[in-house]
Amino acid sequence: MIAVITALNVYPVKSAAGVPLAEAEMAPDGLRHDRAFMLVRPDGRHLSQREVPALALIHPAYDGTKLTVTSPLADAPLICAEADGPARDVTVHRRPCLGIDQGDDAAGWFREALGISCRLVRFTGTRPTKRGGGTLAYADGYPVSVLSQESLDDLNHRMDGPLPMNRFRPNIVLSGLGAYGEDGVTRLRGAAEIELVKPCGRCVIINTDQETAERSPAPLRALATYRTQRSDGAREIVFGRLGVPRALGTLRVGDELTAS
Repeated sequence: MIAVITALNVYPVKSAAGVPLAEAEMAPDGLRHDRAFMLVRPDGRHLSQREVPALALIHPAYDGTKLTVTSPLADAPLICAEADGPARDVTVHRRPCLGIDQGDDAAGWFREALGISCRLVRFTGTRPTKRGGGTLAYADGYPVSVLSQESLDDLNHRMDGPLPMNRFRPNIVLSGLGAYGEDGVTRLRGAAEIELVKPCGRCVIINTDQETAERSPAPLRALATYRTQRSDGAREIVFGRLGVPRALGTLRVGDELTAS
């Protein structure tokens, strides 16, 4: 079966707004620069839209050396070069990893924008996926998320009003698989190769409007009526798939991938 890439997205700051790309390099830990930074509480626990919906209004851009962040919540952009220093212990969903603090100016900017005490850290070290033998930066458990456009179309037929794709924050959007066709795919092969290893469990973040940060329970409730299944020993609401890179290369919008 052939699937076509219709969108590519990276999220340089975990749980902040995404950056759409025409092409993206697949690295061992996912699309280049994806989840390279994250915000942490003073005790090192990560912050996400689960607790701070206003993170949706934080718009980052990262070129590999400089991070620029804009937001309607701030009077001026944050522009900071990568800071080096000692690694500190941080966690993502209680799983330990490391980060390099990006300084007081960055921390102050985010504190003023979000109204919460936090620090910005840049990923360092290595971090294994939950299974599948891969590595990742600050993504929750797997480095690549994939969703079919037809799956969203089917969900929208069940909604009072359509949801945009950015509610689900995928790295790769595909067309051609049919609604929920990604559920039966284990490999995507093209300029890069991805093994899809598990369904993507969904949480309250999909209830957050990524343009306004307002919340409504309707999206998660709708999915719960027909997309609840057992995954990793627990019942989850699933939508899309999570994957691990197996061969590296540059993906482009419009590329065809062989799905098997």
